[in-house]
Amino acid sequence: MNSLFHPALQAARPVEYVLKPRSIAIVGASADPRSFGGFVLANLERFGYAGELHLISRSSTEINGRRCIKSVDELPEGVDLAVLAIPEAGVLEAVRTLGERGTGAAVIFASGYAETGEEGRARQEQIAEVAHGLGMLLIGPNCMGFTNFEHGIPITFETVAPYPCGGRPGVAVLAQSGAMAANLRDAFIGRGIPLTQAVSTGNEASLGVEDYLAHFVSDKQVACIALYAEQLRRPKLFLNIVARARKVGKPIVLLMPGKSDKAREAAQSHTGALSGDHAVTMAILQNEGVVTVNSLDELFDTVAILHRFPAPPSGAPAIMTASGAVKNITLDFAEDIGLQLPAFAAETVARLKEKLPSYAVPENPLDYTTIGVRSPGLIGELIDVVLADDAVGSIVLCLMGGPEIAQKDKASHVLPALARAAKPAVLVIMGDNGPLEPFFTEAIQQTAVPFFRSPDRALRALKRVSLYGQALQRAARWAAAPQAVLKLPGAVPPSGVFAEYQSKSWLKALGLPVPAGALATTADEAAAVAATIGYPVVIKAQASELPHKSDVGGVMVGLADEAALRAGWGTLLQNVATHRPELVLDGVLVEAMGPRGLELVVGAKRDPEWGAVVLVGMGGVWIEVLKDFRLLPANLSEQDILEEIGGLKAAPLLQGVRGAAGVDVKALARAVALVSRQMQANSDIMEIDINPLVAYPEGILALDALIVASAAS
Repeated sequence: MNSLFHPALQAARPVEYVLKPRSIAIVGASADPRSFGGFVLANLERFGYAGELHLISRSSTEINGRRCIKSVDELPEGVDLAVLAIPEAGVLEAVRTLGERGTGAAVIFASGYAETGEEGRARQEQIAEVAHGLGMLLIGPNCMGFTNFEHGIPITFETVAPYPCGGRPGVAVLAQSGAMAANLRDAFIGRGIPLTQAVSTGNEASLGVEDYLAHFVSDKQVACIALYAEQLRRPKLFLNIVARARKVGKPIVLLMPGKSDKAREAAQSHTGALSGDHAVTMAILQNEGVVTVNSLDELFDTVAILHRFPAPPSGAPAIMTASGAVKNITLDFAEDIGLQLPAFAAETVARLKEKLPSYAVPENPLDYTTIGVRSPGLIGELIDVVLADDAVGSIVLCLMGGPEIAQKDKASHVLPALARAAKPAVLVIMGDNGPLEPFFTEAIQQTAVPFFRSPDRALRALKRVSLYGQALQRAARWAAAPQAVLKLPGAVPPSGVFAEYQSKSWLKALGLPVPAGALATTADEAAAVAATIGYPVVIKAQASELPHKSDVGGVMVGLADEAALRAGWGTLLQNVATHRPELVLDGVLVEAMGPRGLELVVGAKRDPEWGAVVLVGMGGVWIEVLKDFRLLPANLSEQDILEEIGGLKAAPLLQGVRGAAGVDVKALARAVALVSRQMQANSDIMEIDINPLVAYPEGILALDALIVASAAS
């Protein structure tokens, strides 16, 4: 068993002495400045590492005036951290010897482990088991190490330079990919953002992102965490840490590839990750307040904003500009990315009218025309007015750089207004890479105002910031699971799949409407049921082993009278016997035909690692053709479920279009909530599928349903 999943290791392990070792041993130290050991030594000397430093080299007696020893056996007991700058072939023995000498942790740069396949995975598990048995932690293998900028400790084979934070809380970079850790590190340094740590975890044979994340959440010098992960190996622990981060107001911004099949395949060959259900993971993480992004640009930009504004409100941005063209472009772009710009309140409109010329339109986006040329201080006043609007969650000011005098005006009047904002306020200077005056760029860095050269990137990032603010508010409205669990409709079949008639009986008990009907085992019983509920009727073959009845001709619809019913009965049984001669039916479900309405789907699924999610969207064939659905965590309130339903592409159909009546959206939200609560409360339920669920102007009706339970129930 991989020691990562040892029961004793499901809590976060302390990494304090890993990131701040008092003593370091470089195994494979070399006088060659371009060797891995040479790079590590040069970095430590460049940073002025003041702890004990031990060099192990077979070929040198001294390097840079430092004495070398020949083997790990000569190390003193209890070294905090060993750096293994050696080939894979020597790693196992080095780990065993270091562990026997009480070494606390080891960084393994070597590749050739789980990222290469099963044989490599076996080698990785072997070194993990040896280290675990000796009480030693591993960083890697297949990693680039870490750099602790705050305390001046670079343990990596790239050349890095000190980057003082000046005592300011900064960003911690955490990535399973070494190249991505370096990429993020360089991006934030380039923006002048304080950086405390940059850690690459590699294959995570021992220490994983969860261990470092727990440390960063507790570290007061870390204001925001930038995370790149291809797999989160301990979901329950990760979510517990996220809850702590939410409580202390520390944003976690995550880029996690895996939406495409090819990305999942690449992840397995990259860090040895075994990717799970990406959509489920994202839905749960977003609900928990993790800021999930879709690209590197979004990761860079969102972190830049949240580092400065870690507790944003939930409102969407207002846009200010001096260009009508920019106003039009940003309107189109906001619609493209699904960003609804809030309308200004009446009070805001009135205050803007007092300051704007009569021909300016006080709306969002706000084109304040050319007033800034003559009265640059007025732009700052407009910013204050807009940010005072409760509906506005952030602001983006889109300007051109202009000549030197214009840049001086911006530095003197615009930047101070953005810098004093309590809500996220960002500056966009358009013109792509057009030159800016040094005094202006220096002023931007001094104020720490998030700065962009593209309105598109600013708006994408602010959408993520807005969603994060919404997630923080939603957490206060999370719905608890019911204390009473609705029992499953009988003994769980061997397949785990309850037949439709059983599933519908459960839904009815839950409070969801289903068509009138009953199970019949003979044509006479079917005729009696139909006489009671009225024609026309539908009949459906019922068996746990037949979840897809239509595929074998097991459904007959629109039977208008008893003669049609009896004829349909014979045809249905013959169809099933032809396609599934071995199958024994429980009977045939006879139901009243449901009236036409809008076909929707409500479903739920339990991920073995992440928990339950619920799906609501367009049903019938539309879910396959349009893929118009929302994937939701199971703990949302009905209010939040209503908001999510409003985010469907087909939401206008729910409200009614071209004279057609709308449907009962509140009843739909209640159905989703009922299913959600049972998924929370009853861990035996693995899946629920209600498709179609037909919605009407008043009420809903579940026309087909299946419940899948755990075989261990």
